[in-house]
Amino acid sequence: MIRSCFPALVLLIVAGAIAQADEPAWNRFRGPEGTGVNQTANPPVEFGPDQNVLWRTAVHGRGWSSPVVLGERVWLTTATDDGRRLSALCLELATGDVLWDRVVFEVAEPRFRHPTNSYASCTSFVEPGRLYVHFGSYGTACLDAATGATLWERRDFVSDDFRGPASSPIVHGEWLIVHFDGVDHQFLVGLDKQTGATAWRRERDIDYGVDNGDLKKAYATPRVIEVDGVAQLISPAAVETIAYKLPEVEPLWRIRHGGMNAAAPPLFDGERVYVTGGVGPMSLVAVRPNGHGDVTDTQVAWNEGRNVPQRSGPLLLEGRLYTTDDRGIAACRDAATGEALWTKRLGGTFWASPVTAAGRIYAFNQAGEGFVFAAEDAYRELARIELDEEVNATPAIVGDTLLVRTIDALYRFGVEKE
Repeated sequence: MIRSCFPALVLLIVAGAIAQADEPAWNRFRGPEGTGVNQTANPPVEFGPDQNVLWRTAVHGRGWSSPVVLGERVWLTTATDDGRRLSALCLELATGDVLWDRVVFEVAEPRFRHPTNSYASCTSFVEPGRLYVHFGSYGTACLDAATGATLWERRDFVSDDFRGPASSPIVHGEWLIVHFDGVDHQFLVGLDKQTGATAWRRERDIDYGVDNGDLKKAYATPRVIEVDGVAQLISPAAVETIAYKLPEVEPLWRIRHGGMNAAAPPLFDGERVYVTGGVGPMSLVAVRPNGHGDVTDTQVAWNEGRNVPQRSGPLLLEGRLYTTDDRGIAACRDAATGEALWTKRLGGTFWASPVTAAGRIYAFNQAGEGFVFAAEDAYRELARIELDEEVNATPAIVGDTLLVRTIDALYRFGVEKE
């Protein structure tokens, strides 16, 4: 009797440890609120495959999703290169040991995936006891965070992302919110996070101006902000970004920036929302979020089309916007005016978004070169890292360590405690 109860007791202890974590350390794409900022952390400046590496764990398959962390556990998703098996893994934060690894969905006939993408590019969302994984229209599931067991799943949403899925889910209250901006259908849904049932569905009412579905798709992750006591769901799409009033999920305001393939989460400093619109003339827009209807001509503080990333998201820190773009150029702008403070050619192509802690910015290009530079009005490089492994996933900052996913593995960098 004691022996048979022991595994269940272990699971209860693990689940309890997860549930008792005070705050999610890095619970979603780009961390809490999707900003890429951890103000209390102090990861190392110098690190690499042979320096300040706490562990390296090989990860099978192909995936650009970022690791998420809660308590003493790390979760991430991956997929076979052909997209037929979509998996989730759980690792121990202290050691990198794999605690569980399971196939969540099997796909009989995967659609086309562009070589620049993967079938596991959507970053999960974790909260005490629950891990929400999303693979575009191939499936969304809620897993028991401790065991990986499926609590509910949905596979009935129809939307052809064409080049592979990438938009990540968020949780707001009792909803799991997911974007589906494909070439055929464009909509967003709120799912009851306890059951997976559809709480609401909102079709995009955007005049795209074209019949070409390739110009209607987007990969952005939304964000909820509060303005004058009203919750707004800021939802970037192709051509427009729409703010929906919550809980009604009714359009409140919209900005028509043009473009396609919007990918980055919006940022908010209390005065302006910063939207990266993808490929288009108004690629980076600062908009005041207190308008109604079409605010393109009334609420835009500034916009910029030069040195703006298409995949990598910006960082907002102490009144400055930092970006690393697809041409290898890092830039810093005054967030209030959009004025360029500096630009620096780093080289390579940046797909992963930069992250920041302790007044330092950590950015990796696709070739695995890492750049650590000061968050200041002038570019000041602090370190340059050579991982010699491809990096497409945005890192996570947890405590005094940095988690970096390469094409083959997950690294945890930090200084060994004596």
